Amino acid sequence: MLEQLASAAVQSIARDAELIVVRADTATGVAELTRKISHGRVIAAPPKSTVTELRSIGFASASGDIVAFTDDSSGDDRADPQWIEGLLRRCSRRLTLVEDAPATDAGGVTTSWSGEFARYGVSTFAGDRAGAVNIDGVATSPALPRHPYLSVIMPAHAAAGVLPRSLQALADSELPRAYWELIVVDDASSDDTASIAARFADVVVRLPGTPYGPAYARNRGFEITRGDCVVFLDADVCVYPDTLTQFALALGCAPNVSAVFGSFDTRSEAKGFVAQYRNLLTHYCHQQNPGPADTFWSSCGAIRREAFVEAGMFDEWHFPRRQIEDFELGDRLRRHGRQIVLHPEIRVQHLKNRTLRGMIAADLYDRALPWMRLFGGRPTTGRPRNARLRALKKRNTTLVWLALALVVGSIYGLRPWLLLGAGLCVLLVLVNNRAQYRCFARDCGLAVALAAIPLDILSYFFHGFGIVYGRLLREVLGEPTPHPTVEAFSEVGVRMWPPVPMKRAN
Repeated sequence: MLEQLASAAVQSIARDAELIVVRADTATGVAELTRKISHGRVIAAPPKSTVTELRSIGFASASGDIVAFTDDSSGDDRADPQWIEGLLRRCSRRLTLVEDAPATDAGGVTTSWSGEFARYGVSTFAGDRAGAVNIDGVATSPALPRHPYLSVIMPAHAAAGVLPRSLQALADSELPRAYWELIVVDDASSDDTASIAARFADVVVRLPGTPYGPAYARNRGFEITRGDCVVFLDADVCVYPDTLTQFALALGCAPNVSAVFGSFDTRSEAKGFVAQYRNLLTHYCHQQNPGPADTFWSSCGAIRREAFVEAGMFDEWHFPRRQIEDFELGDRLRRHGRQIVLHPEIRVQHLKNRTLRGMIAADLYDRALPWMRLFGGRPTTGRPRNARLRALKKRNTTLVWLALALVVGSIYGLRPWLLLGAGLCVLLVLVNNRAQYRCFARDCGLAVALAAIPLDILSYFFHGFGIVYGRLLREVLGEPTPHPTVEAFSEVGVRMWPPVPMKRAN
């Protein structure tokens, strides 16, 4: 690796990039290395420093907003001049789809991950170790492609409290490291998010200024990826050792599938019942609806590179914060004829703490309102199973609002018998959700199932309010738009870093 860093090719590239070499060596050794790499900066580290300590020292000295890491024990090609040139290309202009030259074996034959999967008999996905028996053989193939199969992108804002857990979980993945790379995008954090990410990531992207939102951050991370497929994970999500393996198998064994996503586990270390309730509700919805899906889930999802580009990436124009950007992306994928599959056996553990106020705000401002303003309430696709789920939520929302109207009528109209009708409406909601409550009781006990009832009713209430309010805003104001400054910069084509949020072509 040191010979590559000292090469003439890297010297020419160093005019456009900052090269920092951190060496745990004696003063004589560091001085000798400094003479060899005159086009970079050599920093001495204490002898016996760990790789994590060396990364931290180098990152603290780096001035760039995009920091790529490599070391002489990793066995990858990130010190290769071709990779550095490719990174500079990706960072220097708006991405359409930049591909490095395909890898070839000793005989000059082009290699690919799909070819290697077929060669080693990785051809089935069973959701367990049955389909992974030969995957280790692919990683030791002498004809392994020069780029990883999976690019893991993790947007993070003020995530210093959870990143050590989530990134260590990724580092403990059983999928061989040759399969995947890790890009962490620090979305204008004021804490130690970036420095923690530097201990684990292959590339850290630092977005200065104010937060841009996860849609924007994921797109910036994607622009410097090399993988055939992209895995999106939230910063507050912990993978299991087999999670990345499951993603690699699910996409590697099904070439007709463009995107897959998994599910939260029932276990969560988040504090408070509201956090447990939302985690269980998401888990229940995903576990009950495996197979072809109408939408995408970016907390734990993977998508083929070409499909992501064809769909126009995440909509960073309409979503300046975490909302329904993954739902909207899934809708576009389906309209491009792409197949999305939900694999509930691909599991992750959620670490996010939630409050009642946060749950209400998310249901109202981050789901119902943007959904109505963008989609106008139209159904996205016509799968019968999803149509039934939408109809169930619509019925329950209507029943909750009818119950409220009957309660108000009984109070102001002095008709107590109307309370019987309100009680009947609530009872019908419970009957409609009986399968959900059975699942909650089985996984976490009867007390949890009973405590979920008032939260369900509250969620239906604000969902209904958001639908009506969102419809009104759509008729009066139209679709949501970014800040006027962003619109102005986009209109005149201002080029800057970080780039102006991109308005997706219709």
